[in-house]
Amino acid sequence: PGDYRLRAAWGRADPKSELFANPLLADKPYRDHVVEAAKEHKLDPALVHAVISAESNYNPNALSHKGAVGLMQVMPDTGRRYGVKEKELKHPEKNIRAGVQYLADLMDLFDGDLKLALAGYNAGENAVVKYGNRIPPYRETMTYVPRIMTYYKKYRTSL
Repeated sequence: PGDYRLRAAWGRADPKSELFANPLLADKPYRDHVVEAAKEHKLDPALVHAVISAESNYNPNALSHKGAVGLMQVMPDTGRRYGVKEKELKHPEKNIRAGVQYLADLMDLFDGDLKLALAGYNAGENAVVKYGNRIPPYRETMTYVPRIMTYYKKYRTSL
């Protein structure tokens, strides 16, 4: 089970499709980096913008109290997993690439279940697995997932 509508068939998608030409995203910062990474990893750019909005409000220098860095609040260990050094995580393009690749891997890991992928993005994939592939009962994660979904619905042209 899962919401496979989020995984666009980018290789076959019309470059003028609404995912590429979403007017709701036209004025968003880092739009080109987001679209490029989203295409490469077959994610909806609106989802990536939703994560960036909630995580950093488009501040490339954001740093969380837990050590997450940049636009998508990528943890240094996660960045290294995708070949991005900690000092590079403040570079928007590299941060977006690492964050999108991680989110795409989580979508694959959780069979397209967006809510579990988002929970894994926030709490770590091991926490989701530990709780039987359910959203972990952490206050932060339980508010994070609906927050991202709210942004996502706002940025989608149709859902």
